[in-house]
Amino acid sequence: MISLLLEDMTFEQDIRELLMAFYPGEKYIYTDDTAVLRLHLYKKEHEYHIGINTDSEVLEFCSKIKDTKFDTKNELKRNIYQNLLKLGNKELPWGTLTGIRPTKIVMDLLEKNMPLEEIKKHLKEVYMVGDKRMNLCIDTVFKEFNILKKIDYKDGYSLYIGIPFCPTRCLYCSFTSYSIAQWKKDTDTYVEALCKELVAVSKMYKGKKLQTIYMGGGTPTSLEGCQLTKILDTVKTNFDFSNLLELTVEAGRPDSITREKLIALRDMGVNRISINPQTMQQKTLDLIGRKHTVEDICNSFKLARKVGFTNINMDFIIGLNGETLSDIKDSFTKVKDFVPESLTIHSLALKRAARLNTENKREIMDNDLMLSMIDVATETCNELGLKPYYLYRQKNMAGNLENIGFSKPGKECLYNILIMEEKQTIIACGAGTSSKIVFNDGRIERIENVKDPKLYIERLDEMIKRKENMHGID
Repeated sequence: MISLLLEDMTFEQDIRELLMAFYPGEKYIYTDDTAVLRLHLYKKEHEYHIGINTDSEVLEFCSKIKDTKFDTKNELKRNIYQNLLKLGNKELPWGTLTGIRPTKIVMDLLEKNMPLEEIKKHLKEVYMVGDKRMNLCIDTVFKEFNILKKIDYKDGYSLYIGIPFCPTRCLYCSFTSYSIAQWKKDTDTYVEALCKELVAVSKMYKGKKLQTIYMGGGTPTSLEGCQLTKILDTVKTNFDFSNLLELTVEAGRPDSITREKLIALRDMGVNRISINPQTMQQKTLDLIGRKHTVEDICNSFKLARKVGFTNINMDFIIGLNGETLSDIKDSFTKVKDFVPESLTIHSLALKRAARLNTENKREIMDNDLMLSMIDVATETCNELGLKPYYLYRQKNMAGNLENIGFSKPGKECLYNILIMEEKQTIIACGAGTSSKIVFNDGRIERIENVKDPKLYIERLDEMIKRKENMHGID
């Protein structure tokens, strides 16, 4: 346990998240009790006074209160970070950064015409980011910056279509997802409701430029081929595709893929799909609750190629329970045979709702081992000619690392960049989805749809009305 005794709670979340990066898996208490580490903080005049105590060390220091809350927060985090290093902790790859969008920091500075060397200096001095992650972030942002030139922020928008069903729920998953087996007899009703919402949105955004479409979940291919066709035909019939740059569908789980479904997607104009193994180790697939084999992954990928898909992404998760460095090397050796157009490498993020946490099956992986595993994945991407094009982080990530999308030139997923950079409106339809309305002044408003598919169907008119009300002030 770690004890936080804060007389001023202004920066409680920032302090706690920084400590979580150093001490993954520890619980936090707010009483002066037995703990592996105790952090005391109080405010006096123009300084915060901080004490960090362990059984063998006592560190006391001050952090100045700056002119702005933002600068005060960063100064406080830097001081705590530097003192945690004195306790023998290793430097964190991302320094004091605990937010999920480090690329936004660099993108903002780039758009303000800050010179590259000044950007590097800013990342090192303000956030203490290590050289490797700093260069990765900058390389990714330069790629994003050039790709996003084709995006119309003012008159353009993107569309997300949510399918909240999966064959089974994976051990690590915290997304909105319901068993397709339990919902089988009611999926037609869900599809009808979804199509109604899509038609309503098409009317609201008539005259705007639809630039990207992403169908995710869940696992969209949990639905039948005819249901996928109905949804995509509704979109094709009601939305103007003349400015559309991509149409992605998460085929996701190999145990949900059939020839019929792939043909339905192809015939509806889908030009990018994901087939997501997460691992090529059968023992891990069994452990995380996937009801398919490594051979099924291979067969699904080959089938997608045979049907005619020329832009296929594959997702992998680094840090899954029980996997060794040898397992990772084996998985990525196998990946080379597929020659996918893109790979998305996720560092395992342990969310509260995931069964890894709720069933107490969480394993904390050594940070150095995580770094070695990520290096194997990155080297494979380099060998395949894939370059980083988007990057984001999550809370409680193994090794305090990141998720990175790698792709061949011209095969990047625009939607992935847009959802991270938050520069274009994204309208989301379906249960458990969240729309982001980006206003001309940079302000962002969110519109949430209810998560439960049954409630979504019952309250559909309410979901549509929320969007209409927001659209009226856009």
